[in-house]
This record gives sequence, C-alpha cells and structure tokens, in this order.
Amino acid sequence: MSDELYQEALLKLAKEAPRKGRLEPNDASARLDNPLCGDRVRIDLRLKDGRIADLAHEVRGCLLCQAAAGVIGRRAVGLDRQGVADLCGEVDRVLAGETPAVAELEAFRPVARHRSRHDCVRLPFQALKEAVDVK
Repeated sequence: MSDELYQEALLKLAKEAPRKGRLEPNDASARLDNPLCGDRVRIDLRLKDGRIADLAHEVRGCLLCQAAAGVIGRRAVGLDRQGVADLCGEVDRVLAGETPAVAELEAFRPVARHRSRHDCVRLPFQALKEAVDVK
C-alpha cells in the first residue's frame, strides 16, 4: 500500500475524530462489518424533527475507516436523510477522483487510485445511512 494513502490529513482526521464511543440512549443504531478486511463500524444516533441531533461512532478498523468516521463526527449533526445521502454522494465523488464539495473529504482523494480500499472509506458512511433509514 502506498504511503500517500496515510498522509498527514488522514492521520489528523482519525486522531482528532470527534464523537468517538457509544451514545446511550439512542434512537437508531447501525453496525456494519467488512468481512474482507475486518473493519467494523457502529453509528449511534439521536434524532429530533427528522435531523441528527447527536451521534457517536465506534470503529475497529484501518486508518481510512477511522478517518471517514472522523468526517462523520464533524459533519453529520444537523443533517436529515437527504443531507446524509448528499454527504454519501460526496464520498462517491472523491473516490471517483473528483473534487468534493466537503473540504475534509479532499484527504481521501489518493484513495481513488486504490479500488481495494474504497470500501474502507465507505463503510462508516453506509452505517450512517443505514442508521438514519432505521428511524
């Protein structure tokens, strides 16, 4: 794996990820596993008026997965279902090599060249979408 994947911006996103841990009580929760690499993500949400009022994430996974959860911790509070879908769409854009509208996602641009690592980035966002769709 190329060292460019582990650039300082990704390290910072993972290390400084807000909202780590569990959120109890919660209104919705989703846990997803990637059996190919062993990554596991849990997203807990509190919802109010159709929007994410609070969240927590628990990640057992690689740096890319942890950094992606860090973006969620920074960006997802206040989003409704459409906002979550839009954020997930931005992840797909950056993994396709495009410039994302969400500044923190720019750190994932080197991952676009490594298809085998795309699921590591997507897993937390898929868990977020699943948790929002539960309610």
